[in-house]
Amino acid sequence: MNLKALWLGLVRSDGGAGDRIVPPTGFTAQLTVFSAGAMAFLAVFALALALATGRLAERWSSELAESVTVRVSAPVAEQEARTQAAMQILQTTPGIGQPRLLPDEEVAHLLTPWFGPDMPVDALPVPALIDVPVTDSAFDAEGLRLRLEAEAPGSILDDHTQWRQPLVSAAKRLSALGIVSLLLIAAASAAMITLAAKAALAANGQVIRVLRLIGARDITIATAFVRRFTQRAAVGASVGTVCGMIAVALLPGMSAAGGFLTGLAFQGWGWLLPLLIPVIAAAVGFFATRWAALKMLGAVR
Repeated sequence: MNLKALWLGLVRSDGGAGDRIVPPTGFTAQLTVFSAGAMAFLAVFALALALATGRLAERWSSELAESVTVRVSAPVAEQEARTQAAMQILQTTPGIGQPRLLPDEEVAHLLTPWFGPDMPVDALPVPALIDVPVTDSAFDAEGLRLRLEAEAPGSILDDHTQWRQPLVSAAKRLSALGIVSLLLIAAASAAMITLAAKAALAANGQVIRVLRLIGARDITIATAFVRRFTQRAAVGASVGTVCGMIAVALLPGMSAAGGFLTGLAFQGWGWLLPLLIPVIAAAVGFFATRWAALKMLGAVR
């Protein structure tokens, strides 16, 4: 009983006794369709999570690496002079673009989440913030940091490394978790289909013995079960995938969600990836039922 014969039997139905021994309804059929649909629905969300967090890691890695910030802290009487000194240093530093001193309004907006909108920021000793775009790989962050310490005391360079690396690492781990979830979903689907196929084979043990007595081959019997359960897995997974894609499409976008996770949704060609889930579910059903049928038919003698 080889894989080629099973596959030929799967795609070429003869409508014979083999098909009729597989119950078209009942708890095994319902269990297979429901489990395939539920797992496909969850697989859509796991796939969306993996893609969204992958985009998030790329976004944080690129955006935070494209700029640095210089913070200038000094007594009120010296604040303006030290800020101008830091600006002059930045303007002569290779590898960066035009530095921009953030106005008081932007600084107040940045502090709003911590102090609230009514906090008089002007009365606080808030340091001056300079946004510095990085335009070239020749930029030497450590050299600039040392130069600022020497020529503009109180100026601190922040290249966002302390924030960027943990965020990117967390996003990549979430993406890996999504992939692991997909593998676990496939394994759980295979286990459920295997149990359902074994239950159907066990329930029809007497019928299988009679078929053997009248000349039916194991390949014919096994092919009937493989075909029926593969079809059930494909149908259930198709319904679950469609429902999952609709649910993902109804989720709020990035702007409505406040930019959380770049939006847990598919983008562009990513909408085509969930269409592979029913195909994979059918393949899982095929191999899981084949293994169960070979094992059970060897025992039913």
